[in-house]
Amino acid sequence: MTSSPAVSGSANENRGESLLEYLGTIGRRKKLQEVEELEKEGKEAIDGSLIRPKIESMPEEFILEEYEERNMIEPGSQDKWEFQELVKILTNWINDELVEQRIIVKSLEEDLFDGQILGKLVEKLSGQKLDVIEVTQNEDLQKYKLRAVLETANRHLGIPNKWSNIKWTVEGIHSRQLVQIIHFLVALIRHYRAPIRLPQNVSVNVVVVQKREGRLHTRTVVEQLTGSYDEFGMRLEQRDAFDTLFDHAPDKLQIVKRSLVNFVNRHLNRINIECFSGHTGIDLDPNQFSDGLLLIFLMGMLEGYFVPLGNIFTTPTDPLTIDDPTGTKETAIQMDNYINTSPVHKLHNVNVAFGLMEEAGIHVRHKVRAEDIVNADLKSTLRVLYMIFTKYKHV
Repeated sequence: MTSSPAVSGSANENRGESLLEYLGTIGRRKKLQEVEELEKEGKEAIDGSLIRPKIESMPEEFILEEYEERNMIEPGSQDKWEFQELVKILTNWINDELVEQRIIVKSLEEDLFDGQILGKLVEKLSGQKLDVIEVTQNEDLQKYKLRAVLETANRHLGIPNKWSNIKWTVEGIHSRQLVQIIHFLVALIRHYRAPIRLPQNVSVNVVVVQKREGRLHTRTVVEQLTGSYDEFGMRLEQRDAFDTLFDHAPDKLQIVKRSLVNFVNRHLNRINIECFSGHTGIDLDPNQFSDGLLLIFLMGMLEGYFVPLGNIFTTPTDPLTIDDPTGTKETAIQMDNYINTSPVHKLHNVNVAFGLMEEAGIHVRHKVRAEDIVNADLKSTLRVLYMIFTKYKHV
């Protein structure tokens, strides 16, 4: 029995509607699935993006052994102005220290990881030659050299190599972990009292990745990279009269400062130089002594000799006419060959001044470091001037 055309047409229409409904259901399911996936991704982004490193984008850095850890700085922390400024200052400091060796650092991670430049830096700061190999591309030899550099630096810093709280390791620095590199550089700056000021209280969020039971687990910790400025370069030292004046007798401190300014001016006025600060003209400004020039000229006046200008770096100020009190040179020397005085040049000048003091029997290096003067530390500047005053107060 054949179906009537009407029934056949209705069946075809039903089949057509069912197919459309089926296709529509698939579309709705796919759309719903996409929405659910999008919501899931959004939730993960809110809940976990700050502590989940993009492991798949750099697998070579996260091939870890069981319970091994690696870390990375959160991108948000790296974008902070304070952190970027810290990195820039550290980079410029290294370049200033190693300028005579024509070494230029552009990236702390890429340029310091193998120990080559760090070795040069430690040699420059410590004044000791390291017995290490030169440039090598072999990873094992790089780590051997880096280990020798870090062990030497740790000895100078007074840090036992097996100290559990040490913030840098051979593996960490060689794997280009920027936080460890920064910790190491900051420690060098604090110990050697480098003539720079770092941004205060810089911290970053660090993602720590650890492999446990075959899976990578992450956590976030806050790393404090710098503290307050007063912490830098501060080492325990025997207290003296200036500590007492600063702490308990600020009124008497002003009297001492005025006396030292008068002493300095009495001798420097002979070569048309005057030391003064502010509107009063009687306060002592340590910044005026930070380039070492006034100390050099003062020692020349007190010891009766003329300091050759070719041995020091002069500042780009108005030309000075310096009279030669000994009469052995021309009566006037024009300081017209000026160059910008960088921290390295200032440090050179101060060391020249300290050398002149040592030759005159003033053992200044036992009490003050040259970097303290370059940093315009008031207490250190007063100590130096007072030692000079004590020797020459009757001149």
